[in-house]
Amino acid sequence: MKNLIISLSVMTALLASCSPSADKKSGTNTSPDTLKEVAASAPEPVKSDPETAEMPSDFSTLVPIDVLNSKSTNVHDKYGIEFSGNCYSCDLASLSITKKQIRWTNICDEKDTFETDDFSYSNEGNKTILKTPERTFILTQIDKAPVYELVIEGKKPELKNKRISRYFTTQKALPLFTEHDCGDFEG
Repeated sequence: MKNLIISLSVMTALLASCSPSADKKSGTNTSPDTLKEVAASAPEPVKSDPETAEMPSDFSTLVPIDVLNSKSTNVHDKYGIEFSGNCYSCDLASLSITKKQIRWTNICDEKDTFETDDFSYSNEGNKTILKTPERTFILTQIDKAPVYELVIEGKKPELKNKRISRYFTTQKALPLFTEHDCGDFEG
């Protein structure tokens, strides 16, 4: 008889704990197993991890440009190919950025390069920030043409025969910008 009473008591307790009215009274189930499941299913915040950040593919071939007509409202007339750096002194540097390397190359001599492998990068909206132990390069897209402005924080790199321009565009977009004929110059 005792076994029957104990069994009925256990059954009643189980049924009472499973009834919908019990859920309404308690509001939430806070058992340790449920807390683990809720914690495991919560989405993690998105982090700007350099390993997962994507380097824009256009950055593999950036060419220097300069402001030619600051009063122009047409971006392709406002910016263009600098005459002296391309034709006379031939000292401008093109820029190539990949996930593994920053490369400065003299525009007149593809073999004249300076490479940096020790850097990290991150993307913040229209800015790409490249950090080396000595300096920070901030490449900001200032126009959809595309036109990028380069700002260097820290010691400016001293590169022989590779003058760093303030503005860049992609190799693909370069023909759209104003171009001066070098004439008798070999640039």
